[in-house]
Amino acid sequence: MRRVFRDDHELFRDQVRRFVASEIAPHYTEWEKAGVTPRALWRRAGEEGLLNCAVPEPYGLGGDFGHSAVVIEELARANFLGIGFSIHSDMVAPYLLNFGTGEQKERWLPPMTRGETIGAIALTEPGAGSDLKAVRTRACRDGGHYVLNGQKTFITNGVNAGLAIVLASTDPDQGARGLSLFCVEEGLPGYTKGAALQKIGQHSQDTCELYFDDVRVPADCLLGPGNAAFEILTRELARERLAIALRAAASLEGMLEEAAQYTRDRKVFSRRVIDYQNTRFKLANARAQSTMLRVFLDDCLARQMEGELDPTTAAIAKLNATEIQGRILDDLLQMYGGYGYMAEYGIGRAWADARALRIFGGTSEVMLEIIGRSFN
Repeated sequence: MRRVFRDDHELFRDQVRRFVASEIAPHYTEWEKAGVTPRALWRRAGEEGLLNCAVPEPYGLGGDFGHSAVVIEELARANFLGIGFSIHSDMVAPYLLNFGTGEQKERWLPPMTRGETIGAIALTEPGAGSDLKAVRTRACRDGGHYVLNGQKTFITNGVNAGLAIVLASTDPDQGARGLSLFCVEEGLPGYTKGAALQKIGQHSQDTCELYFDDVRVPADCLLGPGNAAFEILTRELARERLAIALRAAASLEGMLEEAAQYTRDRKVFSRRVIDYQNTRFKLANARAQSTMLRVFLDDCLARQMEGELDPTTAAIAKLNATEIQGRILDDLLQMYGGYGYMAEYGIGRAWADARALRIFGGTSEVMLEIIGRSFN
C-alpha cells in the first residue's frame, strides 16, 4: 500500500474500479465515436459517489483530495483519459467551495455532486491562454446584471456543461488585475455553444467553443470579489496541475503493464519480443522513471492533502509527469510495431490522449517559466 493513502481510500479504490469496469469500459468506444460522454454516466457517477469527493458535507461527499486522486488515477490507469470528472470535481467545485457565497454553494454544488449539473471552466480564448492580460471577453455592470460579451475555446465538458465558470475583464485598464469570474448557467439568452471540436485525442471528452452575445448575468453570479480572478486562479492552479500530473503517471503505469504483457505474448523471428535486450532495457527504463515519478507525486499529494502544496512544486510535478509520460508511451507504442498504430490496441489511444496533458493547465514551457522564476 502506498503510504499516502489510508484504508478508506483503498476501499474506495475498489468501488471506483468496479464502476469503471461496469459503467465505462463496455461503452467507451462508442462514446469516442460520438465525441461526447452521455449525461447519464454523470448521474450514475453521482449515485455511486465519484463526483465532488473532496467537497465537504452538506455540499459534497465529505472526503479529501486523496479520494479525488483515486478517481483520477483509476480512470487514467484504465486508459479512459477522455472522462471529464476531474475538471468538474477538482476544478469547478473547489472554485465554488472556496470563493462562492453560501447561496452559490447551495445552488450549484449539491446538483454537481449528484451529477445532475455538469461543470466547466471557461478561461481560454482564441487569442488568450496563459497570458491573462490578453483576455478579450468583457463583463460590464448594468444595474442588477453584468452584460457578458466574448468567446471561449477549448472548453472541456463544454457541450454537457450546465454551469460554466467564465473569466472576463471587468476593468480592462488594469489588465490581468482587472479580471473577474462569473457563474454562467446554460440556457441564458445570448449564451450559445459550438459543436464538439474535433481533436487528435481524448475524443469522448466533449470540448467546444462558448459564445456570449450580450448575455445578462445576474450580479449575484459574480464568483468572489470583482477584479480578483488573477489571485483566485493563482491559488487554485497548484491543485489543478497536480491532478494533471496524477493522470499522466497513472496512465503511464497502466500502459506499462499492458505493454509488458504484450511483449511476453508477441513473437518476432521466433522469439518473444521481451526476450530481446532492447525491449527489456526499454521496459526497465520505463519502470525506473515511473517509480521515481510516483514517489515524488505521492509526496506532492500528501502536501496537497495537508494544504501545503506550493505553485512551484506543482509546476515541477506537472512538467515531469507529462514529459516522462510522453516519452515513455512513445517507446511502448514502438514495441507493438504496426499494431501500435491500430485503434484496437489501447496504447495508440493512450499515446494520442497523452499529448494534450503537456498543454492543458499551462504548457510545459509555462511550467518551465514558473520554475525558473523561483530562482529570482
